[in-house]
Amino acid sequence: MVKATTHFVCQSCGATAAKWAGRCEACGEWNTMVEEVLPQPVAGGRGSAVASARRGLSFVTLDGPVEIVPRRRCGIGELDRVLGGGLVPGAAILISGDPGIGKSTLLIQALAALAGNGVDAYYVSGEESVDQVRLRAHRLGLDGSSVRLAAETNIRDIVSTLEKTPADRPAVAVIDSIQTMRHDGLEGAPGTVSQVRACGQELIQLAKRRGIAVIIVGHVTKEGQIAGPRLLEHMVDTVLHFEGERGHAYRILRAVKNRFGATDEIGVFSMTDLGLMEVENPSAIFLGDRDEKISGSAVFAGLEGTRPVLVEIQALVAASALGTPRRTVVGWDGGRLAMILAVLDARCGLSLGSNDVYLNVAGGLRILEPAADLAVAAALLSSLTDRALPKETVVLGEVGLSGEVRAVSQMEARLKEAAKLGFTRAFVPKAGVGRQMPVEIRPLKRLAELVELFVGPNGEYAPKPAGDQAGDRDGAARPGRRGQPRGTID
Repeated sequence: MVKATTHFVCQSCGATAAKWAGRCEACGEWNTMVEEVLPQPVAGGRGSAVASARRGLSFVTLDGPVEIVPRRRCGIGELDRVLGGGLVPGAAILISGDPGIGKSTLLIQALAALAGNGVDAYYVSGEESVDQVRLRAHRLGLDGSSVRLAAETNIRDIVSTLEKTPADRPAVAVIDSIQTMRHDGLEGAPGTVSQVRACGQELIQLAKRRGIAVIIVGHVTKEGQIAGPRLLEHMVDTVLHFEGERGHAYRILRAVKNRFGATDEIGVFSMTDLGLMEVENPSAIFLGDRDEKISGSAVFAGLEGTRPVLVEIQALVAASALGTPRRTVVGWDGGRLAMILAVLDARCGLSLGSNDVYLNVAGGLRILEPAADLAVAAALLSSLTDRALPKETVVLGEVGLSGEVRAVSQMEARLKEAAKLGFTRAFVPKAGVGRQMPVEIRPLKRLAELVELFVGPNGEYAPKPAGDQAGDRDGAARPGRRGQPRGTID
């Protein structure tokens, strides 16, 4: 009898080791190594391997016939946009997000819409009972839908049941969630690396074999990463991430990976008592509460996937009473903020090192592209000088370490969205200016030109007015010209 062999698997990253260790050498996490039994080799030994090798492969060329499979729309426009136009039969989709963000609500709304269009919709919950799912559907007004519910955690029972679905009818199945599923052929509790990997493989094979679109819900760790092995993200066709701040009603569905569409595409939803509602014009929502007369604010014309989105970037530069000033960033990269502050200091002659700096992207959206550099710099300068940007002005451009303003992609599409919302002027990189633009253009070649607009033509700080607060701990004056009232820049 062959003795069963074991190895140790990290439950955080999936790395394996021959011996147990308190700390995983791959990811550095403590107490995550768990012993697992290795699968036994197939009887036959070397002879079986030789026999399978003799079968060979049948290669084909790239110019063969291709069957174009039509997509099936979910009935929720924002979800269809993120998926690239709708669900592809046989696709495996992984959706993740923080607890309570609205993943289950969105999916049951999508299944109800699909069931109303003649699609066999299946919802399998490993976290809730059937009555709990029905209670949510009743609250959302979907209790009359023909979605088929089941509460089960055994992955083999789920797969064998879905195998019996009619082959001539389109079908969509939601598994909520993969961390609660278990494979009875493996040891270990649900949620372990081996269980998640095996259950995910079973579902993906089902999707490819039967043409069923399978949507898998995944939990996230405290760092915001999808729990379980990263191999699961490589196995599926599409990875969607549902994000948003608990204090905001808006939710962002972002495509992180998509074999059938564009990545970084976003869909915007609003959480209400009746479920998630689509936001067709997110720019108007993100700018709805903007006060045009307040300093420290700049409107950035961004691009999320193929959709131009206008968001407000807010900055506050304040005197610091600490030896190490604070740098607080919400919705942007903290390292990139440090870079912008260093460029303003070294290339533009400003001194911001002794001030607290707070930066916020209004509305709960997270900006990932470097085209927001110039807008962040404009918001910082506006707060530092206490002078608001001109009315109906957008800012966009990438800032280099030498202080140059670099061109950004699809500038015309960004400015068309700005013009649609009533903006008439834009601060943009000089290198990207075309012949015809939908708004008035103020081209900038270097960041120092933007600084000059805030601190005056001589580029010098004005002395501190009487009774005003000092700009730093040493009593240095804040930017501004002597005798000039603070307000909107020219």
